[in-house]
Amino acid sequence: MDKVLNTNIKNVFRLLSENAITPPILTEAALNRAKQLAKYNAFIALTESLAKNQSKQSQERYNTKKPASEIDGLPITIKDNFCTKEVATTCASKMLENFNPTYNATVVERLENAGAILLGKSNLDQFAMGSGTVDSIYGPSKNIWNYQDDENFHIAGGSSGGSAIAVATGICYGALGSDTGGSTRNPASYCGVVGLKPTYGLVSRWGLIPLVNSMDVPGILTRTVDDCVSMLNVVAGFDSKDSTTLEKPYRKIRLPNANKMSVKALKVGIPKEYFNEHLTSEVYDVWNEVANLLENDGAIVKQVSLPNTEHSIVCYSILNQCEVASNMARYDGIEFGYRADENESTEKLYATSRSMGFNEVVRNRILTGNYFLLIRNYEKYFNKALKIRRLIADDFHKVWEDVQVLLTPTTLTTAPVYKDFVQKTNRDQCALQDYCTQPANMAGIPAVSIPIKLSQNGLPISIQLMGRNLSEPMLLAVAKYIENIVQFPHFVNRK
Repeated sequence: MDKVLNTNIKNVFRLLSENAITPPILTEAALNRAKQLAKYNAFIALTESLAKNQSKQSQERYNTKKPASEIDGLPITIKDNFCTKEVATTCASKMLENFNPTYNATVVERLENAGAILLGKSNLDQFAMGSGTVDSIYGPSKNIWNYQDDENFHIAGGSSGGSAIAVATGICYGALGSDTGGSTRNPASYCGVVGLKPTYGLVSRWGLIPLVNSMDVPGILTRTVDDCVSMLNVVAGFDSKDSTTLEKPYRKIRLPNANKMSVKALKVGIPKEYFNEHLTSEVYDVWNEVANLLENDGAIVKQVSLPNTEHSIVCYSILNQCEVASNMARYDGIEFGYRADENESTEKLYATSRSMGFNEVVRNRILTGNYFLLIRNYEKYFNKALKIRRLIADDFHKVWEDVQVLLTPTTLTTAPVYKDFVQKTNRDQCALQDYCTQPANMAGIPAVSIPIKLSQNGLPISIQLMGRNLSEPMLLAVAKYIENIVQFPHFVNRK
């Protein structure tokens, strides 16, 4: 079954349709692999009973030759900040340690309606506030690449690190992450998988526990671009429960055969502002290599400018903390969240519950956000950040007049060593790790990270493609074209 777990969605769907394998057997193999690879800490919880029941229902559909979709019977993983009916949804925080939703997030509901098997809930930074998956109350996730031991490992990236590891290990065929400033693309880059941040509003946020409402997007992690398209086609589209979803009907994407694709006359922009001082030579070389690859195949590659990029991190940080302060206010220990054993006063109950339920990162963002939102600071910080966000979005609008796609690094480095990474503050971690990814969230545009090659020490190096709103068909086609040429070595050097 190892070979079956390591293949792509279309191949597995064919095997299931031909009855060469069955959903229960496939699910059992995936659960066994998840248990065997538990040391990487991809999962907060395996939903074993639910998965087995769903696999039996899938088998009945295949018996009648009526599978619900091409992902029917395939194990998938859900980041643990998406609500799952009667399955604990913790956000990796003590605050929601005992939260069992009474409903499914829209994306989860659509996956289940398509016949996908919910294998488990994946690990993340608490409330998705991080870029390493290092501060979960369930422990850090560990990168499979160049893994030495539990004391010497590289981070998985974050905040969707558990989802990235679940895909990279072949435990599942696809996973949901969330992406507020790069939380899907960052771990995808570090773990050598494909990570898609769709256009804001293309995929419903209903049932995704909010971090930053104006930037949060459900993300998709898979091993191949075609698999990413299969997942996107299931979850995308208007949702009446989410007022931010686009009303325009979603048309399923159908990518052509890679051998029949061409990039001739494709206009590719290289933003000069992404030549960051922290960009390593290896990542730069891969960026340059892909640019040359496209140019040699007929694309028109030119340097462009996104002049407000230098302000993006600071602007993002302010807006993030302001929205966090608003979103976290609901967790008071009375209506929502962990309740401390405190009866002296309501105020003290609030304070003690939040002090014990939230970690330091969450508390700091709440306090800072509330400071920015004070009447005396509102114009100076929050309102000014909104204006800068508009300038950043305008930069992208202007650049689409000259190019169709932007090519950048996804991350400035390969995955850092855990021991070094945790020496930095959360703010410094995110400022460095999200440099290339968060501008896309500020503008609401789609972006995809694809793995290209391994570094000298065996760690994945990826590149990012960005396009105008709703350009997913073109963006994913270019990604598939590159993927077909570079042939990234999945499952190499795994232990």
